Amino acid sequence: MYELAGFRSRKYKYKIHVRSLSLMKQQEAFQKHLLVLVRHGQSTYNLDNRFTGWADCDLSEQGKKEAEIIGQELKDYHIHFDQAYCSALKRTSQTFYIIADTVKDGFAQIQMNQEIALNERNYGVLQGENKEEAIKKYGLKQVETWRRGYAVAPPGGESLKQTKERVLQFYHQNIEPLVKLGKNVLITAHGNTLRALIMYLENINPSDIRKLEIATGQINLYQFDGNMKILHHEIKRPLLPTDLKINY
Repeated sequence: MYELAGFRSRKYKYKIHVRSLSLMKQQEAFQKHLLVLVRHGQSTYNLDNRFTGWADCDLSEQGKKEAEIIGQELKDYHIHFDQAYCSALKRTSQTFYIIADTVKDGFAQIQMNQEIALNERNYGVLQGENKEEAIKKYGLKQVETWRRGYAVAPPGGESLKQTKERVLQFYHQNIEPLVKLGKNVLITAHGNTLRALIMYLENINPSDIRKLEIATGQINLYQFDGNMKILHHEIKRPLLPTDLKINY
């Protein structure tokens, strides 16, 4: 892994251009064809270690702080975003509005759209359950298969494969055309919807996707060329006080 001023870049088959952040920020070429993926800040269900899914809970106090940190990080880039998307669940829109209030000028004219296609994976019978209690009830192996597997859905819920299908349909119809034209797009969404999209963008196979974790408040920044080939990828996780816990 490359370590780059708090960012980590995975090793890919294609070439990664490792440059200093200050140099990147000075280069006009870095200011277009950008897709920035943000997982919402910690929610009250994350705080309580519960499966959230489509439950429409608020951000916790830590989640609000994480959203402010995201805003500060994006403010340093001076990115002009042309479009922003959130899910229909309020923890993503709450995160977006805190980011926008932190960045201020860079978000003055941005249009934010809430889209159900970006909703978190539906966890079915697990939704609202404490994760430790779910393990006691169903067993660790079964819960991990439901939670991190690809094609297996919990009863009444969605698999990651089903989540990926709806996310990619929306991505190909609405987001990819904008980025291809040189526009910059911000998506504020959820752990599993972002895992599904990253699985496609990085060509991760189903057996490896279970290893991908996305923390609350995490930023994934991608720069593409005009043919949607990834030129650069950076990951930023929030730097929290030592007494606060990062959620996955």
